[in-house]
Amino acid sequence: MIGPVMIGPSSSHTAGVVRIARAAIRVLGEKPEYAEITFYNSFARTYEGHGSDRAIIAGLLDFKTDDKRIKNAFDHAETAGLEYHFKSVGNASTMHPNTIKLLLRVGGQEVEVVGESRGGGVITIVQVNGFSANFSANLHTLIILADDVPGSIAFISNVLSHDHCNIANMTVSRRGKSDLACQVIEMDSPLRELTTQYLASLDWVKEVLYVPIID
Repeated sequence: MIGPVMIGPSSSHTAGVVRIARAAIRVLGEKPEYAEITFYNSFARTYEGHGSDRAIIAGLLDFKTDDKRIKNAFDHAETAGLEYHFKSVGNASTMHPNTIKLLLRVGGQEVEVVGESRGGGVITIVQVNGFSANFSANLHTLIILADDVPGSIAFISNVLSHDHCNIANMTVSRRGKSDLACQVIEMDSPLRELTTQYLASLDWVKEVLYVPIID
């Protein structure tokens, strides 16, 4: 397998971990002040030896996969004032072997992101704030939290079409009928800021998050 340009030792245990963290801080909207990091299954057993602990902190500082500062990420976190706490769960049978859950806080904001490192630096963000997400961060991604109103999917798709955005993938989940729903839309091209502002202004839309491609 040809992996990404990276600081090793492992594309799944370092490069993929960095990318999960970089995707998560874009969901948060900025770098966190506090992070609770839970490693599951294989990660829980190997995260220290394979450098996944340094990789996740480096990603939260927005270092790229080939950044030499990854090796000294703990020192850079201290300088940046990032507080963090590691947890491990060694036997979560329903989860992918290489799964990480991030609870991130900054100011009054908080997000929970669950990601899987699938090898070769490839990742899947499987959950955002308890909703199914299933995006790869290889495409421009729009996350919309809104009331579950009839026609909302068609309406948002139409808005995106006027911005010449082609939808590659879409995941929709909800808490219940007529309750909050989450649309995660992967697109081939970026959105204009005006479009995200318009979507956020709709009275039935609660939150709009835009995650550009993670390089």
